Amino acid sequence: MSLNLALLSAFIPTFFVVSITPGMCMTLALSLGITIGVKRALWMMAGELVGVALVATAAAVGVATFMLKYPTAFAVFKYAGGAYLAWLGIQMWRSRGKMAMPEEDAGPVESSRLQLVLQGFVTAIANPKGWAFFIALLPPFIDNKLPMLPQLTALILIILGLEFLCLQLYAHGGKTLRKALKQGGGVRTVNRVAGSLMILVGAWLAFG
Repeated sequence: MSLNLALLSAFIPTFFVVSITPGMCMTLALSLGITIGVKRALWMMAGELVGVALVATAAAVGVATFMLKYPTAFAVFKYAGGAYLAWLGIQMWRSRGKMAMPEEDAGPVESSRLQLVLQGFVTAIANPKGWAFFIALLPPFIDNKLPMLPQLTALILIILGLEFLCLQLYAHGGKTLRKALKQGGGVRTVNRVAGSLMILVGAWLAFG
């Protein structure tokens, strides 16, 4: 057998607890669930999952060790990504831009699928804590006596499956929150809550 099923079964609850904990990507899913809905947020999730798979794979083969040793490699990308997300949040807070819900007297302006994919991808790969997390998490669940490739494939598939599940939970939570906010204060309140969350993600990414 090329897989250690005992280690894999222990990895599932471990990663689920970590993934369901509020973080940048989950907050982003919540924010987009509020403004653009779960269906369109799937494009952001696709980009985020590609980024997570890339980070997990790189961490497993040791690239992340180099990246963390020389954090300058992250700096420009991290700050630029954080600034971009914060700018989107400010636009949403002002009920402007492609991410915001349109006011009652305004037509919808939708962000492109590519923009949503890139948003999720940047958030996933520009987070140094994500790299550090995978460096710390993956080795204990790899059996050195067994072939590496099947184990890494199984671990990454588990990671992506659980990450997608958690993203869905947060996005659906945002959709439910949107309904409650619209009843309480209208579209402007929805945009301000979602925009504040987006600004938080941007600041988190840049300075976390």
